[in-house]
Amino acid sequence: MIITDYYVFRNISEKSASRFDCIYSTETYSAFETLKNKSGDLFLYYTKVPESFNIRAKRKADMILSKSKNISSIYVPDVQSPFAFGDIYGTQDALLIDFTENMEIFIARGQKNNARNLYNLFVDGELDKELESYQMKYFEMLMEKQRKLKNI
Repeated sequence: MIITDYYVFRNISEKSASRFDCIYSTETYSAFETLKNKSGDLFLYYTKVPESFNIRAKRKADMILSKSKNISSIYVPDVQSPFAFGDIYGTQDALLIDFTENMEIFIARGQKNNARNLYNLFVDGELDKELESYQMKYFEMLMEKQRKLKNI
């Protein structure tokens, strides 16, 4: 399997349009898990590349994921598409993002140098079966929450 970790974020903050809170994850990617606050909550900011970034970074990336520091530069090859890709700063890991409903982040450990190729496979649907296994776990969790709410 190429994809190793899965995180789902949603903009639920009334204070910041760029803040995305984690609503589901495999809780297996340490680079994200260490970003949790004291309450155990994980959130990131999805913003344009700041002016303070060096010229090389601004020229390449379209957006960034950050918290108190840069987590990833994000590349959006087709602005009409809900898909993007990047790599996790300080690692050899790639990430693929699907913005269709939420911000779904799929992590491929050790695939930083293949991020663009993985993006192409992602957009072409070649990774769908692999991604669906992670998405099914998320949907099962949602269904369980609904069942619990009905029993209350």
